[in-house]
Amino acid sequence: MRLRPSSLPRFVLVGALALATALTAAPSATALPLTDQSCFDTGVTGTVEEQRLDNGIAGGPSVPAEILARSGFNRQVEAFSRLLCAVPSRAASALVRVQGEVLWRTATHRAQHPQTAPALPSSDDRGLYWARISMALALRQWQPDFGLGTAERAELIRSLEYSSRGITSTRFSPGVRKILVTGFDPFTLDADIRIGNPSGANALTLDGRRWKVNGKTYEIQTMVFPVRYTDFDENMVENALKPHYQGGPQHADMVMTVSQGRVGIFDLEAFNGRRRSVSSIGDNNNLWGGGTINAPVVSPSMPAGPEWLTASLPMARMSGAPVPAQFRTRVNTSVLEIPAGETTPVRRPDGPTPGSIASEGAGGGYLSNEIAYRNTLQRDLLDPSMPAGHLHVPVLRFDVSNTTAITDPTYETNRDQIIQGAHSVLRTALG
Repeated sequence: MRLRPSSLPRFVLVGALALATALTAAPSATALPLTDQSCFDTGVTGTVEEQRLDNGIAGGPSVPAEILARSGFNRQVEAFSRLLCAVPSRAASALVRVQGEVLWRTATHRAQHPQTAPALPSSDDRGLYWARISMALALRQWQPDFGLGTAERAELIRSLEYSSRGITSTRFSPGVRKILVTGFDPFTLDADIRIGNPSGANALTLDGRRWKVNGKTYEIQTMVFPVRYTDFDENMVENALKPHYQGGPQHADMVMTVSQGRVGIFDLEAFNGRRRSVSSIGDNNNLWGGGTINAPVVSPSMPAGPEWLTASLPMARMSGAPVPAQFRTRVNTSVLEIPAGETTPVRRPDGPTPGSIASEGAGGGYLSNEIAYRNTLQRDLLDPSMPAGHLHVPVLRFDVSNTTAITDPTYETNRDQIIQGAHSVLRTALG
């Protein structure tokens, strides 16, 4: 079997989207029965991330399964499994890419249209995450009746990752100002399997939107990145962003990466550090970056570049954006550096000093700082005049009394208000 990139006709994608929309139109706690389980080997162990699909609260039923059912994405996962059991070798690559793009388009469509209870609200990002994880596990356990080598299976999973994250469908329309915004998957799932990520929710609500600001039309395209070191080491960020820095019809006019940061604050991160230093938390596969604040490390795939890079978004203007009253917005210039010739990290509230080593950028020493660095490095390499930088949105939290339910009014209001604030900060950046 040879897997080839496919040029997918528009009518295929439109038809697939219509099917997905129909499948998710009426969320139900009852899963559609699979017609054929014979093509899956459930004895194949998934990744750490995929193994969480069965996790509940205190031994209770699966939280991911409830999120999938109440968001309607369980039907799309089940349809994907049925299609895998029927697909011929020659169509496997196209099927996975189409279904990945359908998953993304269904998620962005859902995020921008009201939902009716008992469905989860439209702005809930968790259904997309758990659907992608479920589909990746299905590909890992798939036993087709034709040969499928290890490299070919890995290529299919990679195709699903890229297509279901908006990376392969980030295409701007002609005649508009082009804005690229990113988000992240949920993380810290071992601490709370229920959690979502407001940066991902924000991305879903913005994809494809057009705003009129000061007489100019802006089109926003978005994508959502994994919280996994391996994907960063395989240059997913560069693969996704580089086409929008290279000129031509897909050249962006602004690139803003977004992640979840601190409680109550919209942080505009001024300085991005080159290194990883977080040792207190792993990624979604429980892998660590390998660095500490005393000995920060550089990703093995990081392109050549300086120790520090500076954001070029109009941050002073953005910091004045109106946000909901419980939040505030600031330009964050604080970094943790190891000064030139020294070995002990020092906090610098006004940015790094010459010759220092980056222990933590303004955005920390985790993947949010790293995506900010990789983004602004692409800017410097390909289009130094591009406005580019990183926004940390406030932490999303459940009501303190809720320790078991997958949602509550406080959680939903908090998420919507974070999204509202993020939209305001972005709109303010445009003029």
